[in-house]
Amino acid sequence: MDAREAILTRVRAARPATTVPRADAPAPTPFTREPAATCITRFLEEASAIGVECFHDASAEAVRERVRALLEGRRVLTWNPDQLPYGLAALVSGATFGDSPRDEQAAADVGLTGCDAALAETGSLAMISAPGRSRAVSLLPPHHVAVVRPEDLRYSMGEFFADFREPLAQAASCTFITGPSRTADIELTLTLGIHGPGRVTVVIGP
Repeated sequence: MDAREAILTRVRAARPATTVPRADAPAPTPFTREPAATCITRFLEEASAIGVECFHDASAEAVRERVRALLEGRRVLTWNPDQLPYGLAALVSGATFGDSPRDEQAAADVGLTGCDAALAETGSLAMISAPGRSRAVSLLPPHHVAVVRPEDLRYSMGEFFADFREPLAQAASCTFITGPSRTADIELTLTLGIHGPGRVTVVIGP
């Protein structure tokens, strides 16, 4: 027996036997569905606690004015206009997109996106890859602005996976964003913005 076969034999011997679930095993705990108002309140609490700037505006016009103020005078990298909610396409004339040259994307001051879901329990945003929704928009600029609709809210991760089973199966990737990028790898000193945006703003619309 050569060395390769010896290694494979040991791996096979160490592999645990396949187990069949017992008939009396408890069923998985179902995820929680909560009303939109409850999800919004919890999301705002959790996101604020991890350093996200949060706003909840009462009208689509208020959302546009809020985003306009956040983008004013800054170089913008954005999802394609048809992927943005609340008529925000009108605000991104002259912006850089995910198919723009890389040096133009890298020069952006702020990234503007919607989201696929906002998870109330953790204050996280879920971004499923799709055409017109470049991952670089939420990861490359130092400031990420995400606009959330009430119907995007999910209370828990379990609810998100149940509702987005098919899109997730078809997607190349899914990114979860939980607050500004942070690390303590450098001399155990907490630093923001090393691996992604150091500032995250979420605007929830009506």
